[in-house]
Amino acid sequence: MSELMKQSCEACSADAPKATADQKQTLGKDIPDWQLVELDGEEQLQRVFKLKNFAQAQAFTNKVGDLAEEEGHHPAILLEYGKVTVRWWTHKIGGLHKNDYIMAARTDAAYKDMQ
Repeated sequence: MSELMKQSCEACSADAPKATADQKQTLGKDIPDWQLVELDGEEQLQRVFKLKNFAQAQAFTNKVGDLAEEEGHHPAILLEYGKVTVRWWTHKIGGLHKNDYIMAARTDAAYKDMQ
C-alpha cells in the first residue's frame, strides 16, 4: 500500500497552493500509471482503466464515485465498454493538489481489487 493511500484529503480553499513541480514528481512516484494532462488550461491526472465488459466498467465507475463521495472530492469519469477514463484535479484551484494524488492512489487500489 502506498503512503498516499493512508492519507486523507484535506479541505481545500480557492487560495490553496497548487502542487509544485517537486511535489508532482515526488507524489507521482506512487501513481506511475497516471499521466499529467492539460485540459482547458488546467493540469490534471488521467488514467485509462481496461476492464472486461461494460458491467465491470460500470461497477468500477460506481466504486470510484463512492470513493469521491467519501472525501467530497470528485473526478471526471468517462464510462465506455470495457474502459473507464478517470481525471482528478482540484476544481477550486484549477489544477493539481495533493488531494488529487491521494485519490488517484485510491482509484488504483479500487481497480486492483476488481482484478
